[in-house]
Amino acid sequence: MDILADILAIGGVRGSAGARLEAGGTWGISWGARCTAAFYAVTSGTAWLCLPGRDAQQLMPGDVVLLPSGVEHGLSSAPGVPLAPCGDCGGDAAMADGSVLRLGAGAVQTHILGAGYEYDPTVSTQVMTSLPQVLHIRADNGGTCLDDTVRLLSRELAYPQFATAFVLNHLVDILLVQLLRVWSAKRPDEARGSWLGVLADPVVSDALTKLHQEPARGWTIDSLAAELTISRSTLTRRFRAVTGAAPADYLTQWRMDLAAVRLRDTDDTLETIARSVGYTSVYAFSRAFRRTRSQAPGQFRTTVRANGHVPPPTHGAGRQMM
Repeated sequence: MDILADILAIGGVRGSAGARLEAGGTWGISWGARCTAAFYAVTSGTAWLCLPGRDAQQLMPGDVVLLPSGVEHGLSSAPGVPLAPCGDCGGDAAMADGSVLRLGAGAVQTHILGAGYEYDPTVSTQVMTSLPQVLHIRADNGGTCLDDTVRLLSRELAYPQFATAFVLNHLVDILLVQLLRVWSAKRPDEARGSWLGVLADPVVSDALTKLHQEPARGWTIDSLAAELTISRSTLTRRFRAVTGAAPADYLTQWRMDLAAVRLRDTDDTLETIARSVGYTSVYAFSRAFRRTRSQAPGQFRTTVRANGHVPPPTHGAGRQMM
């Protein structure tokens, strides 16, 4: 099993191409904080990324930027240029329908693809929410596949044909994984502080793979340690150091994520869902679900289907599990 692919799939991480920015002269645009991650790929020209409380960062051709938490930000032709709210210059509409957004009055010098990544708020085990506020990967990253995909993206934008939107959306999904690969290789210390840190520890990665492969199995710390042929103390220590949680706590959270998705998306009975995530009785399952979601499973299903609102998971004290 590819553990990262599983996390992204269950977490509902989906990318879609947004506005294609064409800018020249003096220009600036800002976006308020939002609940989706923002992504930009500079295919030609330059721009400056502006975030409150941080120095502006210059973006060069081939650079890509991911803002995982959808933080307030702006793009401009130079530091200090006034930023027009995106709603005032058609930015929101362009991001929604993937159209061209023209900025500035001069000849077009800069082309940027904007994209967004949504993730399922029902699932608390997310890669995106564990990442730093800004991931900036420069074009000079050693000839990786990320460079190739950005060039392919640039060609698709320069010479759009039929199904261009389809191609762009799939390239955006590919870019996310490639960006995470390059970032984790270039910034290993930062990556260790995110969910991607599990991939750098073979013991924890193998442990998570087994838990994800068989979430309904009656795992104990002893049985998991035996599967990995290590001591329970070593497993507990390394697992907690990387994920911030004990294996049993992580497994419970993952089981409740799987259960929450099935409660929302299927008509399976509580008994069926309980068995699928390792509980032999509806009572035990309901108690665990209420403890992490602050609602009984049936109430959760009714609430989320009635108004689409997903009650946030409840985490205990201490570091949040990735």
